[in-house]
Amino acid sequence: MRVISGSCRGRKLVRIQGHQIRPTSDRSREAIFSIIGQKVRKANVLDLFAGTGALGIEALSRGARHTTFIDLACNIIHQNLELCRFEKKATVISCDIVKAPIPESLNGQRFDLVFIDPPYRKGYIEVTLEKESFTDLLDENSIIIAEQSFTESLQLGLSTLDIYRQKKYSKTIISFINKI
Repeated sequence: MRVISGSCRGRKLVRIQGHQIRPTSDRSREAIFSIIGQKVRKANVLDLFAGTGALGIEALSRGARHTTFIDLACNIIHQNLELCRFEKKATVISCDIVKAPIPESLNGQRFDLVFIDPPYRKGYIEVTLEKESFTDLLDENSIIIAEQSFTESLQLGLSTLDIYRQKKYSKTIISFINKI
């Protein structure tokens, strides 16, 4: 796993070991960033279920202003931020975003890009999007990029969010969601 483009292009990231871990493939990350294009430049990014931090670090490498990473275990994220020298452009929060409310430290913040890459087939995308005050974290032109198994169907229960594009890559579907 490596950073694909930008200031840290080619830098290898520390991987999480284990069979149940499924990091976003280089191909999928490249496709995501190709679709969002220049919207990443100077963006304030939120990376949920961050894992290794690869999505948020890719955003920083491509010119994002700041990334907030949220995951249960954050040691690998810290290591990868240090490898890329992005510690000052990042906030790392250890939190179970499924069971806990939105962290209070995010109150008043607005994000341009939100990555949601949870474990597959658990319904965590819907649970996260429907959390009280989640949409308060979004700017008017925010984009949410959600990754799920191709066997899942994303059902948005909020009338304020819309899936405007979906792309299938191997066994993964990437959904692009905006605030309406």
